[in-house]
Amino acid sequence: MMLLEAIRMGVSPLLMAARLVQNRLSPPTLILLYHRVTNLESDPQLLAVSPRNFFDQMRYLKENFPLVRLEQEPVDKPAVAITFDDGYADNALEALPILEELQVPATFFVATDLIGTDREFWWDEVERLLLLEREYSTFLELTAGGEGGRWETATVAQRARCYRELLPLLRRDLPEQREEHLARLRLWAGTGGVGRETHRALSVEQLRRLAASPEVTLGAHTLSHSSLSVLPVSRQREEIAGSRARLEQWSGKPIEVFSYPFGTRDDYTAETLSLCREMGFARTCSAFPGQWRSGTDPQQLPRQVVRDWDLHTFKKRLSRFWLS
Repeated sequence: MMLLEAIRMGVSPLLMAARLVQNRLSPPTLILLYHRVTNLESDPQLLAVSPRNFFDQMRYLKENFPLVRLEQEPVDKPAVAITFDDGYADNALEALPILEELQVPATFFVATDLIGTDREFWWDEVERLLLLEREYSTFLELTAGGEGGRWETATVAQRARCYRELLPLLRRDLPEQREEHLARLRLWAGTGGVGRETHRALSVEQLRRLAASPEVTLGAHTLSHSSLSVLPVSRQREEIAGSRARLEQWSGKPIEVFSYPFGTRDDYTAETLSLCREMGFARTCSAFPGQWRSGTDPQQLPRQVVRDWDLHTFKKRLSRFWLS
């Protein structure tokens, strides 16, 4: 049956057989990566999982796998760990009640600069400024990431293209440069910096509510959610240590885990790894696919991103995740 399922998924039966043997000899922990639990009218980054689908996913995992905390040692059978990145308010408002109802542990990695503010995360702000319905100028000129650009913006399709091309440029900016570019973009759009209620980061009170839950572990995720590889080592240290210090101050708990913003291998450096080891983080998470096994570098734990999948799709994706 499993070999037939492998064929249906497009996975080589030989590869599947080899991975099943490996899983038996070295039981993996699958770390799942979520960002948001809410219903959104528009979600161009595909970050939100509906509460209904999230409940079904968590219940299925609870009934079929050991669910482990990220900071604990791996168990002797295939297991699953749940993580969230960024620190959206809906983590406390919509995800947490489900986790507590089902008694599912989860780690929340929080970027701290926007906690308690009325701002949106920068990628959401770019969406608000470019993709919402309003009247727009016919073009946008902006220099970002050391590159200049001019985009036609008269039509929805043109603005969608501008959005797709602008995000990777802003991702390569230093935090203060990105803020300058966002300020120019607000002037161009004729709107202010107050974010949508649906896209706010946690308030300090909501963060403390998360921290107080017996199901929750808090983790650091930098101050500004910048790609660490674009920053000098001194700025990387400020981002990582500053996020940790604020979370410890707000929560009153030690912060022992960390995740890299964006989390691809291009988003951190060998120096970043050294900093995380020096700072004594027990675990640090990336965002590239894979499994956590005995011998996996604890400062580069792989994770699998979860999208807004119904239960049937979620089960199929999980089957493939175990083979990655």
